[in-house]
Amino acid sequence: MTRILGTRILGTRILRTRNFKAIGAVLAIGAALSMTAGTAFAGDEVTADQILKALAPKKPLTRGLSMAPPADPAVSASEGKFVETLRNRSTRSLSIGEREQIATIAKDKPNIDLEITFDYNSADISAKSQPAVQALGKALSSADLKGSTFIVAGHTDAVGGESYNQDLSERRADSIKRYLVDKFGITGTDLVTVGYGKTKPKDPNAPMDPANRRVQVVNMVNKTTASK
Repeated sequence: MTRILGTRILGTRILRTRNFKAIGAVLAIGAALSMTAGTAFAGDEVTADQILKALAPKKPLTRGLSMAPPADPAVSASEGKFVETLRNRSTRSLSIGEREQIATIAKDKPNIDLEITFDYNSADISAKSQPAVQALGKALSSADLKGSTFIVAGHTDAVGGESYNQDLSERRADSIKRYLVDKFGITGTDLVTVGYGKTKPKDPNAPMDPANRRVQVVNMVNKTTASK
């Protein structure tokens, strides 16, 4: 009887130990997941490293892994020639057709949207957005992006008239370019500025949303014509 009772007590202790270990494992996993989620959503400020990764040219996959057809050399050459014509052009000199052609080419290129805010009714970069613009300058100064041509595109929300927003988006894109040239020594011809006003909202279902007020940077990866 004593032996049976001792066996039962021992079995209970083992069961409790296993339960505590299981609970401890669950708590440890939960803590790890919480820290991961916190890291993923901690802070809204973009870093130079994040920008660099977003704008880095995509490395081609090996023939066995690639599912997409190879780029047409004639198309690539045509795009390169078009990008070359944009260098040394002022934002306001671009026609509607040229702006649309830029948007068409840029949609498949490495890009990043930066929520850069400006002082009310002006093209002056707000103090709040200085860190983001500085991060952009550091990223574009990287040797990994040397030799590329970048599109700096200004966008607004749908508040206000079309001509007003078009002018504002152009001035704001120019403001970013001027900052990058003056503060980081980025070659001006490597930065092509374009304004889209309210015509290309980030969220077409909410055109008035402030999230549509942004600056998009696109790496056109046109290294053969960029400055050395």
